[in-house]
Amino acid sequence: MTAGAEIDWADHALTTLQEAGHRRGGARTAVVEALAAHDCAVTALDLDDELARRRPRVARASVYRALEQLEQLGLVRRIEVGRGVAGYERVDPTGHHHHHAICRDCGRMVPFEDRSLERAIGKLCEDLDFEVAEHDVVLRGRCQHCSL
Repeated sequence: MTAGAEIDWADHALTTLQEAGHRRGGARTAVVEALAAHDCAVTALDLDDELARRRPRVARASVYRALEQLEQLGLVRRIEVGRGVAGYERVDPTGHHHHHAICRDCGRMVPFEDRSLERAIGKLCEDLDFEVAEHDVVLRGRCQHCSL
């Protein structure tokens, strides 16, 4: 994703939050800016660690509250990484997305895109006469490093 796309998502997220009645608070803005810098899902604890180095510091509770608000507004999606840990990934307003392969041992998350998979999902939806609003494909297993 390009820097311009990151800025567009951040602007889109901040505008959507404002339209939903949320003020452009320092913590909320900091979480949006941090998420905009990530190409894939990031855990709340990783965001908290990142934001702890900023001044003024963003409280952990504020990080979780901001993520919850962003998820409720459809601006981020929650992805179960494993072992009770969730990752949060921004939702591109254009609908562009990727899927994930997640290692059950180390939690490493590898994003992937596959046009033939997208076509197969589209065909399946036609066959089922089902209108899909969104979909996630998560492959779970062991990464090359953990398989050694």
